[in-house]
Amino acid sequence: MFSVVGKSDLAMFLLGSMMDNQPGTVRLAHDQGIQQPESKTMKIYYHPVSTTSRMLMLFVEDCRIEVDWRLVDLFTGEHVQPNYLTLNPSGMVPMLEEDDGFRLSESSTILKYLAEKIGSPTYPRELRQRAKVNEMMDWLNTQFYRDFAYGLVYPQLYPHLRRPTDEQQAGTLAWGREKTKSWLTILDRHLIGPSRPYLCGQDITIADYFGAPMLTAGELIRCDFSPYPNITRWLGHVKARPGWDRVNRAFNELAGSLKDQPFEVL
Repeated sequence: MFSVVGKSDLAMFLLGSMMDNQPGTVRLAHDQGIQQPESKTMKIYYHPVSTTSRMLMLFVEDCRIEVDWRLVDLFTGEHVQPNYLTLNPSGMVPMLEEDDGFRLSESSTILKYLAEKIGSPTYPRELRQRAKVNEMMDWLNTQFYRDFAYGLVYPQLYPHLRRPTDEQQAGTLAWGREKTKSWLTILDRHLIGPSRPYLCGQDITIADYFGAPMLTAGELIRCDFSPYPNITRWLGHVKARPGWDRVNRAFNELAGSLKDQPFEVL
């Protein structure tokens, strides 16, 4: 009754497409009011359909930061092999690595680091504005994403996150669905509201780069956000970013390949 997408199915789909969907190495623009970065290139280890990788891919694309992208094939288990575990014992993507060996392995922290490094206005320097960005990112990560992704989306996609029995799986999905609806209502009515184009006000911040890939992860199981008009409007603004379609090409192809798969949704 409660099936999941097989690991081999995802691997076979991605085998022919993910190499064509790697972001290129681009250079920082001089016309966006941000600093010229250091000449040495940062490495970011990533996968193009990873929710947390897509956050960084979009930010890097929009800000035109010079990055050496290193593909880690999650669907063949490269992330749990000794070579990668030596770099990141958690076995997760993304991970940033500087030439001097400095590493960061949490997407929220990497976004903040990159924004600070280039002096991006998406991470305001004014204390209270920055605190609101941090608050929104923490809320998304510790409240919404936990129940939405790990309680509803991922247990239906990834075999290692499926619960051992149908009864446990059904309970997990029911809990995740109801909790997600509650968080979406808060996000729609109170955190975004009817007048904000972005999560923290009139201008895009790294909270938007962080949050939009989280919500669109639900597109893999065909979640419908239309009952939440403020969320829908906000996502429309982020999806209108020039790099969105390119960054999300592999993700969108994966979502299309799952269109006939039965899922429990909102």
